[in-house]
Amino acid sequence: MMRFMFAALLWLIALETVGVTSAETPDELTVLTKQCKSGDASGCFSLGLMYDVGKGVTQDSVKAVEFYRKACDGQYAAGYFQLGLMYDKGKGVTQDYFKAVELFQKACDGQDASGCIGLGVEYAVGHGVRQSVEDALTFYGKACDLKDANGCKFYAELKAGKK
Repeated sequence: MMRFMFAALLWLIALETVGVTSAETPDELTVLTKQCKSGDASGCFSLGLMYDVGKGVTQDSVKAVEFYRKACDGQYAAGYFQLGLMYDKGKGVTQDYFKAVELFQKACDGQDASGCIGLGVEYAVGHGVRQSVEDALTFYGKACDLKDANGCKFYAELKAGKK
């Protein structure tokens, strides 16, 4: 049950970012496509989000992965997180917890709090890493230090349950 709760929370965190950066009109889709083609990692990331959830385009997990990879090529930290989620869930790629952990680490190293939370979740449930409450607390704490309310909440909840 706890494993499901953490996975659900991680997915909800990812979806919170969608409304902020995805295109709403065909003109915005055109602009983002041009940005991505010119090497703008944030444009590629936004296109990935659009295809991931089907906002303004037909939902397509394989295309989402393609655009998230391009965002990662541009060292876009949030792109690492979103691509990590795709590997964690097996959306558009073969499920691979080890790859998800690698990508969450890159996101966290890039100061993306969601990436730190993703690592915390993986350590809490033991996906792709040895299960470790201490390591989960470390990464939730880093997310909290990055001013992420969910990171602080998960840290406090795990710490309280650790007694």
